[in-house]
Amino acid sequence: MATSPSALPTSRTEPDGSAVIRVLSYNIRSMRDDTDALARVIRACAPDLVLIQEAPRFFRWRKKLARLARASDLVVLTGGATAAGPAILSSLRATVERTEDLLLPLTPGLHRRGFATAVVRFGGARLGVLSCHLSLHKDERLEQGGMLLDRLAGLGTEHAIAGGDLNDRPTGRTFGLLADSLQDCWATAPWGGEYSSTPADPHQRIDAIFATKGVEVLGCGVPTGRPGVTQTDLRAATDHLPVLAALRVPAAL
Repeated sequence: MATSPSALPTSRTEPDGSAVIRVLSYNIRSMRDDTDALARVIRACAPDLVLIQEAPRFFRWRKKLARLARASDLVVLTGGATAAGPAILSSLRATVERTEDLLLPLTPGLHRRGFATAVVRFGGARLGVLSCHLSLHKDERLEQGGMLLDRLAGLGTEHAIAGGDLNDRPTGRTFGLLADSLQDCWATAPWGGEYSSTPADPHQRIDAIFATKGVEVLGCGVPTGRPGVTQTDLRAATDHLPVLAALRVPAAL
């Protein structure tokens, strides 16, 4: 059973150098909806990292993404058009080591996909981060799931997280592939709501956050009922609900 939405831990750095961080994954539909509502939802979740899908990719896309980051009290780390949609925002609490955007192989007739990645530090904790939006086509999606695991391992960090719009449910092959190698944060420590699609009729979990085994999952789910997150804003912001996780990342050795 999910815990009370009010029980999700806040961000902090522990005396041993480990860090409690809040990670939000959110498909923002190219900011085509109510961007003020979108920023209010993000701010109310108080995230340290935001894994964006469907960031603006066309005319003045950098300016649009920067405007959302500013309105959300965050900064842009990487992604957008250079990753075919995924992006990463962060609070000023993060120290950024490096970022890289990766375009995945293009299947003729299908949408181009990519990963936005970063390596960041919070206190003594070092973390690899990946934002993704996987294919609607099941075979291509499965291939991309394997690429995601390879890329996450290639970040060279002991601890890592990945999140995004999987276009797959927990019973699907790609979701299962990821859950076999990583912690599915909702399944590990359910909190808040389960279903991320759609805001008007939540009935499926196609958005998720995953973590490597050494990361402690303190809670994860859709932040319904959180102070400052209203149903009106959730429905107006975009066509997905966000997924919020609180994680404890051990200090780097």
